[in-house]
Amino acid sequence: MTEISPALYRAGSGEPVLLLHGFTGTWHHWRPVLGELVARYEVIAPTLAGHDGGPQFALETQLSFATATDSLEHHLDELGVGTAHIVGNSMGGALALELAKRGRARSVVALAPAGGWTEGDGEAQRVGRFFARQLRVTRAIGARVATVMRRPSTRRFALRDIMRRGELVAPADAVDLALTSLRCEVSARAIAALAADEGLVLKDLEQIACPVLLGLSQFDRVLPAERHGPRLRREIPGVETRTLAGCGHLPMWDDTRLVVRTISEFVDRHTAPASAAQLTAQS
Repeated sequence: MTEISPALYRAGSGEPVLLLHGFTGTWHHWRPVLGELVARYEVIAPTLAGHDGGPQFALETQLSFATATDSLEHHLDELGVGTAHIVGNSMGGALALELAKRGRARSVVALAPAGGWTEGDGEAQRVGRFFARQLRVTRAIGARVATVMRRPSTRRFALRDIMRRGELVAPADAVDLALTSLRCEVSARAIAALAADEGLVLKDLEQIACPVLLGLSQFDRVLPAERHGPRLRREIPGVETRTLAGCGHLPMWDDTRLVVRTISEFVDRHTAPASAAQLTAQS
């Protein structure tokens, strides 16, 4: 089965690997790793509700990690995805951990995950201010985005807060990253929730029963590992941690090989071997 649309990328065969992008993004955030992962697994990469091309997020629903996960679970049910190895970046990492609490994850690789702050520590408000500023700047340059992203030096500067090596991103991909963020319908609501420090913090992490790997980026300017990693390492049972050397907040763009290796090694290690009967039937 292969499906490619604004709402979904789905291709490959084998163990199901669900890729969840970050706030204001789309499934396109995973472009650098798709080719190598599809050669090994069934890859399902949806655009999340309220984001450009994704399902609508109900206006009457309070925005929180829990309600966002409710919407995502409904979408997974529609796609016929029961459990999967879940890889999430930023907000997608938080949703991956929420799905793990609900028994939907065979394993989780959380890359620079959100939600590791605590209520009242000021981090939610800081993150909200960061995204508000990013969107404000992107709107301001508007029609000049393509010009800004044309040159490697200006591309690196424009993308400096989310990746270390922005000059390596193709100009068309850089423009896509910028413009799709402006079409995120839930951005204002999410920023308001962050400012109010309501609903956007991970809780009850001790309920997670599947294997979890935290991939913490060395140079994450959005969710610095030293501030956002400790509580996750402390509260998730049996969690493993890996530092993604040389990477920023979107590590799949900074070091594709490292991220593919990190994902595939963990997924393969936590894939149940075929039973003897299955092996006999296949021989």
